[in-house]
Amino acid sequence: MKSFAAALLFSTTVLPAGAIAADFPAERIIAMASGDWNKDGTADLAVIATPENDGDDNGLYVYLAKPNESRLTVALSLPNTVWGSLTLFGQEPELAALANGSFTLSTKNETIGRDRWRQSLTIAYRNFDFIVAGYTFNSYDTLNPDGGQECDLNVLTGKGKSSGRPVAGQAQFVLLKDWKDDIGRSICGLDN
Repeated sequence: MKSFAAALLFSTTVLPAGAIAADFPAERIIAMASGDWNKDGTADLAVIATPENDGDDNGLYVYLAKPNESRLTVALSLPNTVWGSLTLFGQEPELAALANGSFTLSTKNETIGRDRWRQSLTIAYRNFDFIVAGYTFNSYDTLNPDGGQECDLNVLTGKGKSSGRPVAGQAQFVLLKDWKDDIGRSICGLDN
């Protein structure tokens, strides 16, 4: 499935009006996931690609397949938005398809410094756009066993758990392109 989706990506990409082309060579792809994001019965694709310019962050590009056609179209282009690095083990961004048609975007620092962390966004397709449906954050301090934090939040309901205790905030419908980590962190009461 992934190789089929990748072949579609690099064959013919047609852009909707106003979309930014996500034109990059295959060697810039860090991670990809394939699933039916818009639930039309056709496999879609999400890709994280390294930046064109040094010093920028990676980009997230989401493609939707046209049913009965052999092509993908750019549905979302977010260059310079995904933290992570391929030069240091433990900082690679990740994508994973979920059985319900959503996908996760994970970033992490599992190797450098005493503060180690992993963050995941659950991304869903709703009302013809991609939203953040869930936010998960876990951290630990390599020198202080009591220095960790964790949060698992349903952004759509505003409810979740932070360090084992229930939390509740305002239910939100946040487009992925408008997401700021402070939204989840503030509901969870996490230190910045």
